[in-house]
Order: sequence, then C-alpha cells, then structure tokens
Amino acid sequence: MRFTARINKNNMKQTAVEWLKKRIRVELTYEQDILFEELFEQAKAMEKEQIVNAYNDCEWTGDHEDGEQYYNETYKQQEQ
Repeated sequence: MRFTARINKNNMKQTAVEWLKKRIRVELTYEQDILFEELFEQAKAMEKEQIVNAYNDCEWTGDHEDGEQYYNETYKQQEQ
C-alpha cells in the first residue's frame, strides 16, 4: 500500500497518525474508545516531537522560524 499525504478541508496536511485513526473503523466499547483516544494522543505528541526535531535539525533555511511554527502551520488542525 502506498501512503500519500491527504489535504483536509483547511488545506492542512494529514500526519500518518491522523491517517491511521481515520482508517480504524471498528465498533469500540466505551472503555476501548477511551483507551484508543489516550493512545492516539500519545502517538500524536510523539509524532509532533519527531517532526519539530527533524525541522530544527535540518541545515536549510525554511520559510518558518522554527520546527514548532512549521508543524503548526503545516499539520495542526483547529481544535474541535
């Protein structure tokens, strides 16, 4: 299977973790849903840290002040 980044309605790129969450379509019990959300948030935080660190470690000058700004402008979706 080939992964391609999808653009959402706000023109933001979708991270791999967000892509996976949307692909999991099973009936979850209330307890399973709570656990899934906790694990998803942990994975999302880890992925964000990796993206920010990779941007900050890069030797080229980008259009963003730092990795945090790059992440927020590229991936951060509006809180629901």
